[in-house]
Amino acid sequence: MTPAVFLKLLAIFTVVTIGWLAGRAKFFGGGETARALSNAAFYLFAPALLFRTTARIDFASLPWAVIVAYFVPVVGLLLGIYGWRRRQSRPAEGSPAEPSVRAITATFSNTVQLGIPIAMALFGEAGLSIHLAIVSLHALILLSLLTVLVELDLARAASRTEAGRPRLATTLKLTVRNTLIHPVVLPVLAGMGWNVAGLPIPPAADEILSMLGQAVVPVCLVAIGMSLAHYGLQGSLRGAGWLTAAKLVAQPALVLAMGYFVFGLSGLPLTVIVMCAGLPSGTNALMFSQRYRSQEAETTATVVLSTLVFVLTAPLWLTLVSRL
Repeated sequence: MTPAVFLKLLAIFTVVTIGWLAGRAKFFGGGETARALSNAAFYLFAPALLFRTTARIDFASLPWAVIVAYFVPVVGLLLGIYGWRRRQSRPAEGSPAEPSVRAITATFSNTVQLGIPIAMALFGEAGLSIHLAIVSLHALILLSLLTVLVELDLARAASRTEAGRPRLATTLKLTVRNTLIHPVVLPVLAGMGWNVAGLPIPPAADEILSMLGQAVVPVCLVAIGMSLAHYGLQGSLRGAGWLTAAKLVAQPALVLAMGYFVFGLSGLPLTVIVMCAGLPSGTNALMFSQRYRSQEAETTATVVLSTLVFVLTAPLWLTLVSRL
């Protein structure tokens, strides 16, 4: 492990520990404070980041073959976990958001606060440019898709009749309204519109958006620590275990197979997308779970556990890809 990667991991765990210590202090209010921090990130900081990122994407220069090789298996795994959990859950039991929350926890990588320094340290500017191309579309694709799925499930649950059958018109109406007027989808659509129009972001507005967007990472890490202090790990490790396995083993394996056997990738592009797929669960998963009040303890445990186990799995994937 390079010094840069080690320092980044150390910084992440230190901030999470600070959040955990804060969560243990009575004057912070436990789980409600963690949820308030997560809501601030979800409703205020993340929309600024999403709008700014989407408005600045240069779609013409993106390496589309590499991007497709990454997102096809990732979205496939996401839909597979979502569909499996949908079949396992019963409408009258649990939270309707549970399948979507587990799907995002198992597939959404920590591409920014951990992924960017890893790509720069291991692969240099050439590898970082490939990684940033994935980052530019990561939240746009995964969060938008999951938002549609979770809002559809919530609308279906809300529109059920006494006989237990959902009314289609009501379900569609609720889904469309809640999907479009949403702190993830709305800024993405606005950013896409700004991008298509070819308008530059005014310098003053860009500075404000940049400042708000930079708050996402530390706020989410502190929220993870506070949630960990509130929920603990007991009772969550079993679920966190299989989600971590899906994130660190299944997802990079699928991306490797797609990139190597289907798209014929090798060398740096293949290594970068496999490492991106094998990153630990991102903090957006916790924002998502706390937004919909589902699997919060399990998601917190998965973010922490997957980050710890990543120290072991990352060298294995690097070794495997280097031998292809």
